[in-house]
Formats: sequence, structure tokens, C-alpha cells
Amino acid sequence: MTTSALSAVLGLCSFTHDSSAALLIDGELIGFVEEERLSQTKHTKDYPRHAVQWLLAEAGITAADVTTVAYNFHGPSYLAAFPDTIRLLRSADNRRRVLPRVAGFTKVGLRTVQRARVLGRRFPRARVWPVPHHRTHQMYAFAASGWDSAAVLVVDSLGETQTTTIAAARQCAPGQPRLHTLHAINDPASLGYVYGAVTEHLGWRRGDEEGTVMALAALGDPGRFRDLFTRAIRLSPNGFTLDPAFFPIRVLSSGYPRLSPRFLAETCPSRHPQAPIGEVHRDLAAALQERTDAVILHLASSAQTLTKSRRLCVGGGVATNCVSIGRIIDAGIFEEVFVPPAPGDAGTAIGAAAAAHLDEGGRPLSGIAGACYLGPCFPDPELDLTPWSDLTVHHVSEDLAEHLAEQLARGRIVGLFQGRIEAGPRALGNRSILASPLNDGVVYRLNATVKFREPFRPFAPMVLADRAADYFTLGQDAPFMSMASGVTDLARAQIPAVVHANETARLQTVTKDQNPFMYAVLEAFARRTGVPVLINTSLNVKGKPICGTPQMALDCLASSGLDALLIEGKWVTK
Repeated sequence: MTTSALSAVLGLCSFTHDSSAALLIDGELIGFVEEERLSQTKHTKDYPRHAVQWLLAEAGITAADVTTVAYNFHGPSYLAAFPDTIRLLRSADNRRRVLPRVAGFTKVGLRTVQRARVLGRRFPRARVWPVPHHRTHQMYAFAASGWDSAAVLVVDSLGETQTTTIAAARQCAPGQPRLHTLHAINDPASLGYVYGAVTEHLGWRRGDEEGTVMALAALGDPGRFRDLFTRAIRLSPNGFTLDPAFFPIRVLSSGYPRLSPRFLAETCPSRHPQAPIGEVHRDLAAALQERTDAVILHLASSAQTLTKSRRLCVGGGVATNCVSIGRIIDAGIFEEVFVPPAPGDAGTAIGAAAAAHLDEGGRPLSGIAGACYLGPCFPDPELDLTPWSDLTVHHVSEDLAEHLAEQLARGRIVGLFQGRIEAGPRALGNRSILASPLNDGVVYRLNATVKFREPFRPFAPMVLADRAADYFTLGQDAPFMSMASGVTDLARAQIPAVVHANETARLQTVTKDQNPFMYAVLEAFARRTGVPVLINTSLNVKGKPICGTPQMALDCLASSGLDALLIEGKWVTK
């Protein structure tokens, strides 16, 4: 490729968690992939070497052709923590942490500047363009929506010093989004900080298993700790504050607990990951989720008040909380709500690239709106089964969609590996484990023998978009499995396996344009069973990333309770 007249902007999320890379050529998104899908290390913080190699090869360029490296953090912005930190001295609960906090933010800010320079040295002709973290979230969430205008709400744990932002967004012209931040909440008021702290307290991995706590919440009574969370997380006119008596201020260094002795005394001791789950743990999760819902609803209402918009885009790690997103939709604050397929930090690689490209006066963006199948594909993989002597490849003579639907209707649990890798943490039909929601005990079997995870974890349904209203009450499309919906009586009667204890389901609506193969499978399954719904969960087991390569998929089949794997037209069984 001749690149002398081209802009080649490489967006990177690196050195923190969920490393990823995205590439824009003259504003067109060439691809995006999370490093874990290729390196097999979940939530890796390493430089996304495999992702970058694939992107450069996909575009037919070399590192020397990259014109801009866009990084998803802006080091000097960490210094904005100092004025707020000085004010924290007024509270006796904070004083012991103030100096370590200042030191921590200074150290991380300087390290971020250094990291940006290190990244630049990999690309000899590129300009390094650090982008404020929340701007990367805002840009990606809005650009992916494809809307002309919207309010944009970003809620996460920490981006430099910001934890929550509300912005107004509009398209100045097609592919030329403009964003204006109207309100920002800075650390130590952080909803992501709280949710991660309680997740860790309950015995799960912070930054990884918050979804497990969200699922557990449906089994508890929030009333037991409602008053505690109301006191600990207080609403303010356009946001919220944290009481340091329960959640001590953040120090960017190990050795500083996120929960106070008072929090532990008023709730329960920390749970060991292997210890039994008791009623107190369920109730604590329930109260945490209830307060999270209340804060998110308050923030969404503030976003509507400030922007007067009829539509809302939500980004940041907290946007993966599908229950809270469902609450916004149910409240009717906006006519439509959008969450991009990769709302967490991985997706900021796209946002950073888009922001840098537009800041440089580049051509309009393209290829981002509505896109989720953005990673590598393996159209005709060589299946070397030498490491897996018990696996066998079979030839399928009939239509593949019909064959898969028939196997699922017979009760098989099947892995699916096709096309390009999805963006984000949810299986969207290209790297999926599929099962019939009509089979007795399917949830138990999936959790116990396939995914190897907690028995209370629910499974998401995928449904033909034009039949979704028969089973789910959401009232809008949900193509990226990011929203919890209420269910109808028909769903309770026909597909109780996908209805969680709180009477919701995190659905994915499927159209023919979005994923032609999965649409055909759902139609074929409906002809056999009368139900246009399948269970869809990610092609991985607990603790492992979603399978990004054929070898990862074959290993998943061999090491789990999957019955078969359909991999690019090849039917593999044990």
C-alpha cells in the first residue's frame, strides 16, 4: 500500500488492563481486536503485539507507515488530582492517605507520559497523541451509535482523575462527531471503585468478575444493607459522593484497602474465594446493585436535563452492568439507549484513534457505526488435531445452519467459531457456545460441565429481532447483548432457562443484516421447535478469554463439556 498521502492512525490501549489495538486508514476503521483473544492471557496489560501485527498486515502497511499513535490516557491530566486532594485534608478519615495519594497520582502520571513515549519509539515516523481517557470512551460510544446527536454518559473506575462525565454529542457532518463535556465528577467519587471493592470483598476478582456479583444480587434482599449504601453513596444535584468512613479515598498503590474497618464491621468479613456463599453475601450484592441502579438512573436523568437529548450513549466499565442499563430504559428517560459492543477500556483504542484522527483534521470517520465483528478471521483453517487425539472432523453435507439447528434441537451444546472476532466481552454469534433453552437442566449442565462457573450464573438468550417482543419487554433493539430486559408470560412458560431470578434476561436481538448465519440458525431452530430463541454464551471457560484462534477453540472443545464445535464449516466432535 502506498501511504504517502494516507493517514494511518493506530489506537492503543496498553499497559493497564484489557490491552487492544485499532487502526484507521484515512478515517476508515480497518479493524480492532483485544490482545487477549490472540495471546490467550485474559485481561492482559501487555503491549498488544499480536493485535498490532494483525492490523498492520490487514492494512498492508508496516510500522514505518503509521502516521499517528493514539494512546488512551493523557499523563499530565493526572496532576488535576492535586487541588481536590488538598481539599480532602478537611476530613479526618482521609488525612492518613492524602500524601500517599498525591505521590501515587504523580507517579502514575509520569509513568503514563513515559509509556506514551515508549509506544512512539515502536513507530519511527509517527506522532504520539495521548487522548484523555474519558474522551476516548465518549468518542467511541457516540461514533459507534451512528446517531446524529445524543447525550453521552461515561461511568468507570478512573480515567486520569475523572470517574463520570456527561457530554453532548452531535455530528457536524456525516462521520465528523463533536463532543462537549458538560459535567464531570472526579475521584474519589467513583462508582466503579465501589463496585470493584465490594466484588473483591465478596471473594471474586476485581476488574473481572463484577458480573458474577451482579448475577448474585438477584438472589439477595437489598433491604438488609440498603441504609448503609444510602449513607455511603450519597446523591448530589448532578452526581454523587462517597463517604470515606466506608470507602477510603483511592491511593494508586498497593497496600491501601478500598473498604474501611467500619464497612466490614457493618456488613461481614471478607469472603475467601473458595468459601461457601451465604445469605449475607447475597444480601450485600443485592444492596450494592440496588444502589448502583439508583446512581446510574440519577446520572442518566442529569444527562437528559443537561443535554435535552432524546437519546443516550453509555460507555465506561460500569456500562457493562446490563441490569443498570435496563433500568435506564425501563424508566423512559430517553427514547433509546445505546451501549457499544466494547464499552470498557478495550474499546478506547477505537475512541483514541478516532479522536486523534479528527483532531488532526482528517477525513470523516467510517466503519465504526454499528460495527462489532472487527477482529481476525480464519476462513479455511488447517485443523491439526495432533494435540487432541480424541477429536474428529466430520464432513457436513447439508446446509450448515440447518445442521446446527438440528443438533441444538436434539439437545447438543455446540461451540461456534466463524467469521471475524467480536469486539467486547459478550459473544455475538461468531465466538459462541449455543444451546437450546428448552432442555431441562441446560443451565446446570452449562455452568457445571462447560463453563465451570457458579451455579447461579444466568445465560443470555439470542432472539430473532422481529420476534423479540413476544418474549421480552425491552422495547428496543439490543444487538450487543448489553441490556437486561423484563420477560413476558410466554418467555416464562416456554424458555424459563434464560429467565434470571430477578425476572430479567440479557438478550441479544439478531437481524439478517447483522449476522446472516445466526439469523438462519434461529429461523431453522424455530421451524423445528416453534421457539426463535437460543442460549448464547461466550466460547470460553471461566478464567480464559474468548477463543480468538482455531487452536483456542479446539482446546475449549477438548477440555470442556461441549458436545461439538462448528468451526468455519467443519464439524468437530469428541
